[in-house]
This record gives sequence, C-alpha cells and structure tokens, in this order.
Amino acid sequence: MEVSRRTAGAEESRRASRAWWDAAADDYQAEHGDALGDVRFVWGPEGVTEEELGLLGDVAGRRVLEVGCGAAQCARWLASRGAEVAAFDLSAGQLRHARAADRRTGWTVPVVQADACALPFAAAAFDTVCSSYGALPFVADQEALHREVARVLRPGGRWVFSVTHPARWTLPDDPGPDGLVVRHSYFDRTPYVEQDATGAATYVEHHRTLGDRVREVVAAGFTLVDVVEPEWPEDNRLVWGGWSPLRGALVPGTAIFVCARA
Repeated sequence: MEVSRRTAGAEESRRASRAWWDAAADDYQAEHGDALGDVRFVWGPEGVTEEELGLLGDVAGRRVLEVGCGAAQCARWLASRGAEVAAFDLSAGQLRHARAADRRTGWTVPVVQADACALPFAAAAFDTVCSSYGALPFVADQEALHREVARVLRPGGRWVFSVTHPARWTLPDDPGPDGLVVRHSYFDRTPYVEQDATGAATYVEHHRTLGDRVREVVAAGFTLVDVVEPEWPEDNRLVWGGWSPLRGALVPGTAIFVCARA
C-alpha cells in the first residue's frame, strides 16, 4: 500500500470506499462494536451520545433517515425511542452486520445499500436526517450529498452530522505525542489516498475546512444552527485510531453540525 495526497474523483472515491468498507467491516465491528453498542447513538470517539446531547430533539413519531449507517446502531437507538427509521450504507459488508445486530437485539430497522449522492427516497420523505461519521469524508462531491439530504427532508427538517474535526487534518493520525505536531496545511484540500501497486485508490478521504463545511450546507439551502465540539470525557480511556485521551484533552476530535432546512 502506498499513501499519497492526490486528486480522487467521485467514481474512484465511491469504488474505493465500497471495496474498503466491505473488506474492513468484520474487523471494524469486532474492534469497535463494544464502544458503539448495538442500540446506541454515539456521535464520535469521545463517546458522547445523542441521549446526552439531544441534538435531534424528540424523535418519537418522526421519520428519521441515517446516512452511512454502518451496522445501524444509531438507527436502532432511534427506533427504540419511537422514531420511524430508515438507514442506508454504501457497503454491503456493513449492512450484513446491521442484519446480525437486528437478530441479536430484536430491533429490526429497514436498511438499503445506496449512494449518499443519489438517495432512493422521495422528496420531503423525512423529518430528520442524521449521520455519525458516515459517508461525508469519503464522498468527493459533498455539495451533492447535502443537496440530496435537503431534497429528502421536509421544510423545517433537521440535518445533523458528525465528522472528524477539520483541525485534525493538520496532524498525523497518531494517538501519541507525535500526533500533536502539525505536519500538514489546514488549507490543503488534496485528498488523502491509499493506493495499490497499480495506482488504483483503495481508500480515500476528502478534507474540508470549517468554512468549507459552513458554505456547503448553506449553499444546499440549510441554516446552520450550531457547531458542537465535544470535549473528551475524563473517564474515557479509549484509543480509537488517532483519537486518544492525550489528544482529546488538547485538540478537538469531532465536529457536529446542526442544520435546519429552509
């Protein structure tokens, strides 16, 4: 595997993400399943939950869509709170784990395999759309994703999503002291790409600055209500990739954008 910073278009990014998450689904759920739970809505590695933050409001009786659901842990929690839920993911491997979690818990949520930029849902079909670290960083045309979310949301509906905090792009993906040294320009939007010996992308992430994200949601017809930057809880000793208590005490790791459709 070779790591580079280079351009990666929509189709190459989509193809890489589908293959990577299909191959990684078993290991990912085995490693992080305990932290995520089966019926739990966790907004990021800090471990802060929707039950604590209440960013979606009262979901009972509401139609809610989860974007990039993985094993649909968040969707299952929403269903347990009385929401009418649908969820999707690009990866069939992740959705296989969603079905297994349904069987374990007895909470069955409808899931489909879909592309976040071409949602198979009718206009104004949902009251709320949410995503916990799902889809956005792996999509080249994130403006198109926000427009699709706006299309399927009713007027006044809420779009809430969490992503890696943009400031983290400047730092190495290292949970230790070396991960506290700035190595990259915050303003360099060149995608992070892992590629095979032929040069084909096997994993792609797309960076946006804080300002980029604000402009994208506003351009799609949303009002930005809040940006939440969860602090690292003192009792959380988890190390998750580049996230750790050491870094979490000093640098924000997650940004949650709360948006309302006009």
